[in-house]
Amino acid sequence: MKKTVFEIIRRPIITEKTNYLSSYLNQYVFEVDYNATKTMIKEAIETIFDVKVDRVNVMIVPAKQSRSMQNRRMRTRTNAYKKAIVTLAEGERIPIFEGVE
Repeated sequence: MKKTVFEIIRRPIITEKTNYLSSYLNQYVFEVDYNATKTMIKEAIETIFDVKVDRVNVMIVPAKQSRSMQNRRMRTRTNAYKKAIVTLAEGERIPIFEGVE
């Protein structure tokens, strides 16, 4: 079953570090589908945002456990996910991220 571009790119990851990457290094970070390949991610970003992608780096972020402050016995767990760092061609920008500085 072929996935649509909106199923491949789940959401942008916006943190202080990703704001730095987008401002100075022209890189944007997205949470992507666990089974997505680099070429699928590249095609999806180029289709959605109408930009030219130079490079795609992917990594799997492992699940983490933590304890609740109210109840120290209770453990919570975050899910593992795959994230992609997309480097755009020189002069290309994604306008959605421009307001975040």
